[in-house]
Amino acid sequence: MALRKDFPPAGTEYLGGESDGYEYRTVFAGSNLDQTYEMVCQFLREEGYADVPIPRNAEEMRLFRLPTRNRQILLFEDNGYVHNPVKILFPIDRRKRTTLLLCLYNETDPEHLLKFHRVLERRAREEENR
Repeated sequence: MALRKDFPPAGTEYLGGESDGYEYRTVFAGSNLDQTYEMVCQFLREEGYADVPIPRNAEEMRLFRLPTRNRQILLFEDNGYVHNPVKILFPIDRRKRTTLLLCLYNETDPEHLLKFHRVLERRAREEENR
C-alpha cells in the first residue's frame, strides 16, 4: 500500500527513510540535481502524492532555494518547495548540491495543519521571547 494511505508509525523505517508517526523523512542524491529531482518525483507518484503540485523540473526547483547562507535563518525557514503535505528541501550543507530532502506529513493527524505550517513552533518561540 502507498505511504500516503498507510502512513508509517513512529520508529518505522520505510524505503530508506524514517518516520516519527507524523513526519516521514528521506534523502535522495543522484549524480546531478536533475537526476535527484526525478527520483523524488517518481517516489511521490508511487507513494500516492501524484496530485500534489510540485515544480515541473529541477530548474524550477532551484528557484525555491533560499539565497542566504545564514544557518540561523535556515533553521526557521524551509529551504525549498513546500505544498501541503509535501516538502522538498535543500540540505543546510550547501556543498551537497545534488541532494534533496523529502518530507511527507501524516494528513490524518488531528493537528496536521498547525504542525505542517509550524504554527505551534512559532507560537512557542514567541512566548519564549516574551
